[in-house]
Amino acid sequence: MTQQNSKKEAFYSITASAHGGRAGHVDSEDGQLDVRLAVPQALGGGGGAGSTPEQLFAAALAASFESAMGAAARAEKYPEFGVMEVTATVGLVEDGDAHDLSVALDIKLPGLERQQAQHLVDRGRAICAFNRAMKGQIECRLHDA
Repeated sequence: MTQQNSKKEAFYSITASAHGGRAGHVDSEDGQLDVRLAVPQALGGGGGAGSTPEQLFAAALAASFESAMGAAARAEKYPEFGVMEVTATVGLVEDGDAHDLSVALDIKLPGLERQQAQHLVDRGRAICAFNRAMKGQIECRLHDA
């Protein structure tokens, strides 16, 4: 079943498939992604070698948010500054028999004044597709470098 969130046509899309749920693997149609999954002990699994959907989401979110801030910095012609660092933490929170996500970003923008750095974080929130999809429910923590 295909579900579309808007009437706009996607200018980029990729398809990935899961095989075996949390204990299986995921792969993409273009062959660039092929990741073995493992069920963590916290969810009743044995842990072991393999990633989790939460790890994959955290990695994708961190990369997307950092790129969004970089795009804003380039568009606004920010002077050269240190290397950005975005670390995403994704957790599962119990909600009865379901789970919700808790998501936080720890952001370091060395070489920028606090006001400039906060502006880039705010622009990242407005631009990042993952943040927008989560309706801004991502906690952003700006740390001094």
